[in-house]
Amino acid sequence: MNQSQTSFDENKWFHLFKNKARVLYPSSDPAHDFLHIQRVVNTAKSLCEAEHGLWEVVMPAAFFHDFINVPKGDPRRPYASALSAEAAVEYLKSVDYPEQYLEDIRHAIEAHSYSANIKPTTLEAKIVQDADRLDSLGAIGIARCFATSSLMSRPFYSEEDPWAEKRDLDDKNYGIDHFYQKLFKLMDHLNTETAKKEAEHRVAFIKSYLAQIKREI
Repeated sequence: MNQSQTSFDENKWFHLFKNKARVLYPSSDPAHDFLHIQRVVNTAKSLCEAEHGLWEVVMPAAFFHDFINVPKGDPRRPYASALSAEAAVEYLKSVDYPEQYLEDIRHAIEAHSYSANIKPTTLEAKIVQDADRLDSLGAIGIARCFATSSLMSRPFYSEEDPWAEKRDLDDKNYGIDHFYQKLFKLMDHLNTETAKKEAEHRVAFIKSYLAQIKREI
């Protein structure tokens, strides 16, 4: 273990980043607010411990993966993670975060985004990507999907064909479609075995929830 690792004050950085994140992420978008960041950080911590990742990289990347929030439908959306990575690295430099971690943090933030389609090449980037994607699944994933539906003025389902039996899936216009068009597919795009096992439980919960919706409508 080198000197920079032995002198790393995790508690100091964690609280600094948490306070920064608290003012950085607005409550106007419940799918990408401070609570989302807290969940991703907590999940990333668990994955980091299970997969033996470097927390010095994972922690700041998890806190600041959405540093620049670009709304859905904005033409800059595919570049949001690159914009966030650049802004996060500049912030980390301003608070004198250990320089040897910055490029790996940059990559972890750039690669976390589904729309950016950047393959994670480090364990830490894989962990951050998995932690963010797990937050799209399970009970929280359901809540985030319908919160986004409200922001998009998107109805929960199609009146004529709620389950897309005679039409193409269209998650730009129907909330339930998003589970089938994107969220269930996340299972095939997770990196770590720990995340894959957790995703199985979360997807099973969503499917039971959708079965209940089918009974109700």
